[in-house]
Amino acid sequence: MGHQMIEKSFLTNLFEAAVQAADPLEALRPHMPERPGGRTVVIGAGKGAAQLARAFEALWDGPLSGVVVTRYGYGAPCAQIRVMEAAHPVPDEAGLAASEALFEAVSGLCEDDLVVALICGGGSALLPAPPEGLTLDDERALNSALLASGAPISAMNAIRKHVSRIKGGRLAEAAHPARVLSLVVSDVPGDDPAQVASGPTVPDAVRRQQALDLIRAHNIELPEKIMAHIAREEAAAPRPDASGFARNEVRVIASAALSLEAAAQAAEGQAVPAVILSDAIEGEAREVARVHAAIARQVAAKDQPFAKPVVILSGGETTVTLRGKGRGGRNSEFLLSFALEIQGVEGICALAADTDGIDGSEENAGAFADGQSAARMRTAGRDPVADLGNNDAYGAFEGLGDLYSPGPTGTNVNDFRAILIR
Repeated sequence: MGHQMIEKSFLTNLFEAAVQAADPLEALRPHMPERPGGRTVVIGAGKGAAQLARAFEALWDGPLSGVVVTRYGYGAPCAQIRVMEAAHPVPDEAGLAASEALFEAVSGLCEDDLVVALICGGGSALLPAPPEGLTLDDERALNSALLASGAPISAMNAIRKHVSRIKGGRLAEAAHPARVLSLVVSDVPGDDPAQVASGPTVPDAVRRQQALDLIRAHNIELPEKIMAHIAREEAAAPRPDASGFARNEVRVIASAALSLEAAAQAAEGQAVPAVILSDAIEGEAREVARVHAAIARQVAAKDQPFAKPVVILSGGETTVTLRGKGRGGRNSEFLLSFALEIQGVEGICALAADTDGIDGSEENAGAFADGQSAARMRTAGRDPVADLGNNDAYGAFEGLGDLYSPGPTGTNVNDFRAILIR
């Protein structure tokens, strides 16, 4: 058991290095703007928005006002910026109130004013703002259909933007003529800032027709009211080349790529070579796991394509198509599938976790697995194959004591996977 604890400790260190690289204070420090001639208003949304706001206050010299919205339980004390909390992943009334508060914060500004937008993952659900003719229930229905579809995050966000009064750059449009500086912590593969939180302050080139094409391509079943809305010309989000955005600036201040590099350095500091497969892996969690497992087995058996010892790192955002009624999340599901594929293989130990500290609906970020995990699950009276079929990775790992629960981290740069092969 001591050996397993050492491996877990090693993998935990890598996760902590990845999260540290996205720490709000360190990420914001090099990007602090000059004080404007007029007012400075801070707005923000996402699971790490309150921590970003607190860090911004600590680094800013001068008067401030503003409002940010985060998920229930993710708040942080701020002196000048109001922190609101709302529901995620299913929008609620508090989210509606938060959207209105953000619009209020940026209304009536002038050219000399500066709006700093602190945007990170999770903001899409936290900022419901149904267009005229639609309700919060319609937006909830849209969200549920998108989450259950297994469509990639980029497709989901492209569709959401055309069913909103706030997404797709509309909040920045409302702040005009003030200058808007968007400081973005990316949780999307490829780090396109327009995708993060569906880009409330960053307009996107994806047009209405492309959104309709994506709905068809991914067989997403949306309520008739929503389809009718997207089909209307007025539903179109503003274009990036619109004159109102000319003075605005967008910077990605933290991302999966930067965090994986930090984890690789941490591994090498402990004399284990590290390789980064990709920071932008998408796809069905259980299938992505099979590919990772095949690579890990090849390394374990043949020292190809990497020689042992090595830690294989990857990031991105997998998806789970719900088939059962179990508890879990995409990282736990990845790991359960991975455990089944490496059962009986010696020398492999893996951690998969969400960098925001919460994987899905439970309190864990992810879990640990090795070549004996599947056998230990069976000894504990579980059927790991049935658990995977029922999307119950949480239940499978809970009985082993192999859930990883660091608590909310205050940041979010997506999935983190580390596979150690000795």
